[in-house]
Amino acid sequence: MPMASVAERRRMARLVHRFGFGPRPGEFESLLSKGFEQAAEQYLIAPASDAFADNQGSPVVSDQGRRPAPNSPDVVAYATQKRAQLSSLTFWWLDRMVLSEHSLRERMTWFWHGHWATSYQKVDDALPMYLQNERLRDHALGNFTAMSSQMVIDGALIFWLDGQTNTVKAPNENLSRELMELFTLGVNRYSEEDVKETAKALTGYRVNKTSGAVTYNPRQHFSAAIKVLGTQRSFDANSLSDFLVARDDCALFITERIWYRFVSSMNPLTDTTLISSFASRDIGALVKAIGKHASLDDPNNSMVKSPIDWFVSAARALSITPSKFSNPNSITNYLDQLGQRPFFPPNVGGWPADQAWLSTSSAQYRIQFAERLVREADLSPISTLAANSRLDALANWLAVPEWSNRTKMALNGAINDPARLTILALCSPEYVVSA
Repeated sequence: MPMASVAERRRMARLVHRFGFGPRPGEFESLLSKGFEQAAEQYLIAPASDAFADNQGSPVVSDQGRRPAPNSPDVVAYATQKRAQLSSLTFWWLDRMVLSEHSLRERMTWFWHGHWATSYQKVDDALPMYLQNERLRDHALGNFTAMSSQMVIDGALIFWLDGQTNTVKAPNENLSRELMELFTLGVNRYSEEDVKETAKALTGYRVNKTSGAVTYNPRQHFSAAIKVLGTQRSFDANSLSDFLVARDDCALFITERIWYRFVSSMNPLTDTTLISSFASRDIGALVKAIGKHASLDDPNNSMVKSPIDWFVSAARALSITPSKFSNPNSITNYLDQLGQRPFFPPNVGGWPADQAWLSTSSAQYRIQFAERLVREADLSPISTLAANSRLDALANWLAVPEWSNRTKMALNGAINDPARLTILALCSPEYVVSA
């Protein structure tokens, strides 16, 4: 088979880094041998089963109940267990990202975590965050109508956006505003009056904070008709969600959001024909259409990897299991320093994108992180090769389209030291950026 061109390698690299979490050793060459169309058919459809994910145990999380009183005998044990539950949940998910046989479902679960952004910082209990994470995964490539209907009554999300304080006498507008602006319709596609009215439809729902259980009390629900986006009728949370998701603005907004995170945050969506693939609100169909779109070929549509994208793709290449790392806490510490840790989005808008991840401090932390990872890595994909074969093998191992002349010079300086060579490659512009 003829050698793939740089353009072919670039498109394939974007497929595996953006719609997955990067390749495992040998995977990139295998996909190149199939050609993009066949590889995309394989990569953009999640299989019904997954050898790792289907057999992974659950994280150790449970309902801890109310925090004991300060200075009581039980408070230390309670706090210790709380930290252990968060750690178990975090590494359970990192393991799924790194070790799943087919990474599209976890990649989309990560995307939706940033879309329906909910932070442990406020929720402060692992069980509700776990239940939300499983809900996102269940619908990650399914029907968005069903996903939104479930998320609008999700305990962690309601608590995060103060929905539990929403009463008939004093409707809280946080959830209603974000439901339209950030979750279903987008900016400037609703009015302030719509926010006030939809807040009434979201009354009557209460959250057990520690378990995440949501109950509905009809007596506390505003049951009269409200007027939303020109339509007057009575709504509850589910019927309101269905109403918003059915609107044309929702189809455009979700298409824009997936484009923004997977194709380009700098060049906005212009091909509105993509919206038709989301006509039935089929997330999987939309993802497949975007993943096969010609814009994936455009050299201008480069994107900087987020810290999670960078770490997980590195761990997959280096055959590292996060939970079995010699010091797992060092992983979460570095992710904190880089500004992106699972279950801790900075705000309801989720994490920033692209060039926001480039700074002098992040470059230093990334180098330190790479050095730490390489100490426990399997370097056999290059260490077993002759020195003059290592640069090409390195590009295939990490799914890099090509090395610039400047990067080649740096890499050649470490060609006889596989560990140093790998660190330089992981921190190179060609790897940090999905070119």
